Amino acid sequence: MNMTHYMELLAVNQPWNLLIFMAIPIILAETLAITELYLLFTRKFTGLAYELNRFSGVVVGIYFIGIIFYIMTNAVIPITKAGDWRTFIDVIAVGSYVIAGLPLVFIAFQDLGLINKKLEHEKRLKIHVICVALFLVFGHIAMIFGMLDPTVFGYVPETMLH
Repeated sequence: MNMTHYMELLAVNQPWNLLIFMAIPIILAETLAITELYLLFTRKFTGLAYELNRFSGVVVGIYFIGIIFYIMTNAVIPITKAGDWRTFIDVIAVGSYVIAGLPLVFIAFQDLGLINKKLEHEKRLKIHVICVALFLVFGHIAMIFGMLDPTVFGYVPETMLH
């Protein structure tokens, strides 16, 4: 089956790429999302759930800095230079994956006190929730478009050109 570069990245070098680019960041981000919901409902901003929320937010944000750097230097720039995008769905899948990491980086910077230090707790919490929501939206866009077969939109694999 033909696949987007997003899906190809996850499929090659099994199981390592799947772990590095999907399992680890998604487990951390889902932990962040679940603890975020718990904090919103309970308003308990101390204890294990709060600490797990901050830990997962900082780690996944820093982790995504590495992922974004890797994807940009090893996929986006070379694929763009070579003109090898597999239709617009490929661009959307890879682009959305990269964009999905940015709100998590923002959360890490906020939780580390690098930004929004002077905002009151409720405003920082609101930003946190918005960033988690943005991650979920863009992450799911990446997954949906990444799973599409690019030939549906006119991509012709190189093997079919010969």
